[in-house]
Amino acid sequence: MKKLEGKVAVVTGGNSGIGFATAQAFVDAGASVVIVGRRADAVDTALTRLGNRATGVVGDIADLATHDRLVAHIERTHGRIDIYVANAGMAQLEPSTAVTPETFDAHFATNTRGVFFGITKVMPLMARGGSIVLVSSIAGTKYMENHVVYAGSKAAIEAFARSWSIELKDRGIRVNVISPGPVDTPILEKLGVKPQDKPEFEKAVSAAIPLGRFGRPEELARAALFLASEDATFITGVNLLVDGGMSLL
Repeated sequence: MKKLEGKVAVVTGGNSGIGFATAQAFVDAGASVVIVGRRADAVDTALTRLGNRATGVVGDIADLATHDRLVAHIERTHGRIDIYVANAGMAQLEPSTAVTPETFDAHFATNTRGVFFGITKVMPLMARGGSIVLVSSIAGTKYMENHVVYAGSKAAIEAFARSWSIELKDRGIRVNVISPGPVDTPILEKLGVKPQDKPEFEKAVSAAIPLGRFGRPEELARAALFLASEDATFITGVNLLVDGGMSLL
């Protein structure tokens, strides 16, 4: 029997990067998966690749109406959620003096408020013994240059996880965090790394990673699969660093 056979999972930001790799890992493990993404074309492309056990909801998690549509979709199609992976996020890296109120608010609207209300809105649909996985960042606990607002928005969800792991204990729902280090995903280009500069950029950053390389989305997906599955039934309230050892330095 596959690890997630018969389970219903939600993955926000499931159309690309770590989110897509996680959705794919869950489908391969036997789950029915609902992905949430901002762009309809990207969601449709991801669903084509994921196959008939996947469906999608289009919307920005910073918009609370997106979570209402997700709840309605789940009630209509599955009736419950066993696994929720809060992966969607945004990052704009700059020093404190360059941060505008608009940029500050955008980070917290997506990375913090969107995660908080996304999960609280689906809590009534979470099955007993379910699993919630929040995707944070090693920036939440380790200084990284120009990450100040991003780091703050991610550190907040780590605090959420500790509280929720106690709030939901009577229902047997486990709440854990994954904190990635640098990972080879499309977000690198969004952060301004041009394709032709990517090899040199990765080489420079990898010098600060004990394992000497960037992570791969599939490696983060395997960590999420572990925390979501029966392999981790006695684990709750932890922050799993999946960073090649970068947080040690």
